[in-house]
Amino acid sequence: MELSSNQIAEILPHRYPFALVDRITDFESGKWARGIKCVSVNEPFFCGHFPQEHVMPGVLILEALAQVGAVTLLSEPENRGKIVLFGGVRNARFRRKVTPGDVLSLECTLTQRRGPVGIGTCIANVGEETACTAELVFAIEQEEH
Repeated sequence: MELSSNQIAEILPHRYPFALVDRITDFESGKWARGIKCVSVNEPFFCGHFPQEHVMPGVLILEALAQVGAVTLLSEPENRGKIVLFGGVRNARFRRKVTPGDVLSLECTLTQRRGPVGIGTCIANVGEETACTAELVFAIEQEEH
């Protein structure tokens, strides 16, 4: 199932300039999701990172992966309207620079869940090249917003 940016906005609370997923290309609620981020020279973070050589900050690649993982969790009916927070980042590795014109393919597979906490194995690719891998810990805030 595919989700447009408008449909993602119905699930995630993130808005400009922090909405970092342009499309969910496929997902299975509570299990995994795949999405894309089309990196443009017009991104606000390129004004300072770095003006002489634009590179997408690694923490924002992790955030984009986390947003894909959050779609996995928040697309479950019982989690609609809730917020997913970072519980931790494990084993993050950055293997390739991400620059304007790149299309980041983002994937998060939930590998463990215990109550409101889950762990996702994540990968961000540009074409066939791996840009980032990480394990992300998610915590679903129990209060609805």
